[in-house]
Amino acid sequence: MSLNPRLVKESFAVIEPVADRAAAYFYGRLFAANPHLRGMFPPAMNAQRDRLFGALTRIVWSVDGPDGMAPFLGRLGRDHRKYGVLTEHYAVVRAALLATVRHFAAEVWTPEVERAWEAAYDVAADFMIKAAEADAGVSPAWWLAEVTGHELRTPDVAVLTLRPAQPLPYLPGQHVSVQTSRWPRVWRPFSIANAPRPDGTVRLHVRAVRGGWVSGALVRHTRVGDTLMLGPASGSMAPPASGRDVLCVAGGTGLAPLKAIIEHAIASGRRSGIHLLYGARRAAELYDLPDLVRMESEFPRLRVLPVVSDEPGHDGVRGTVSEVLDRFPSWAGHEVYVCGPPAMVGDAVRRLRRGGVPLTDIHRDIIES
Repeated sequence: MSLNPRLVKESFAVIEPVADRAAAYFYGRLFAANPHLRGMFPPAMNAQRDRLFGALTRIVWSVDGPDGMAPFLGRLGRDHRKYGVLTEHYAVVRAALLATVRHFAAEVWTPEVERAWEAAYDVAADFMIKAAEADAGVSPAWWLAEVTGHELRTPDVAVLTLRPAQPLPYLPGQHVSVQTSRWPRVWRPFSIANAPRPDGTVRLHVRAVRGGWVSGALVRHTRVGDTLMLGPASGSMAPPASGRDVLCVAGGTGLAPLKAIIEHAIASGRRSGIHLLYGARRAAELYDLPDLVRMESEFPRLRVLPVVSDEPGHDGVRGTVSEVLDRFPSWAGHEVYVCGPPAMVGDAVRRLRRGGVPLTDIHRDIIES
């Protein structure tokens, strides 16, 4: 059965305005026909529905180039292993998805559209199944990790040190999903804040956000000796391959992956300069500044600039970290990494591009929790 991207996109465009209703309908159909699958999902489904539709949107609008989607689909397939997803589950998901599209795109639904969706789903599922099968031969579905350190740096931010029971492969800049015993089946991503170490330990910087089940549990209810579950490392940020100077722009706990990249650069004997702009609302929220100062003293080519936005009496650099970017002549020619809250990342990228930094030189990640 051949792909017909036009029919898939046209019918999906009818569904997009009612994405919330469509996602709820999909899971209703899935669980009604397969009640045993409900136990694989978290108690509250809001975030799960958002992730479903986000992934579906990305796949649909790239369906005319499935080979280009192979890395993304492969990551999905490997990541789904931690939920207990098996090959046979793809068939029941297919049935629920087709029923959902048929229901919400009824005005444009034809046998041709149905065949187009079947072909598109089968191609995507094949990539995911093969990636999961290949991964099962070399990697566990998840890692158990002991909490060996828990430092409450501010009332809402904790730095956790974890020792996985098995080696956890990752690149500096990547993140892992975390599940706590307090909230089974609820996974949330957190960036790893250190380059790989000989002892295999990893550090996470966690801010307890309002309504954040996992982040709140990690900051306020996790203790040394507890056991967490970790999913496989993911994310596209990676250490710089070029020898150019590096600029890192961090907001809040967005520092974590950038610190891992900086650690890696230092350990690799890098000769080029590294500039870190590290922003927070108040000076007391610069929770990792002492360690950054230590790193700066040990590596002369590292320059750390703390920035505070909401404290008028602060005697250091004031303003948002994005605004401070404009106070320098130009960042063109730098390899740039930006990580933090969505608004900060978007503003920083706009200012950098306006200052002559091409988008290809900007690597970004967004911290939601």
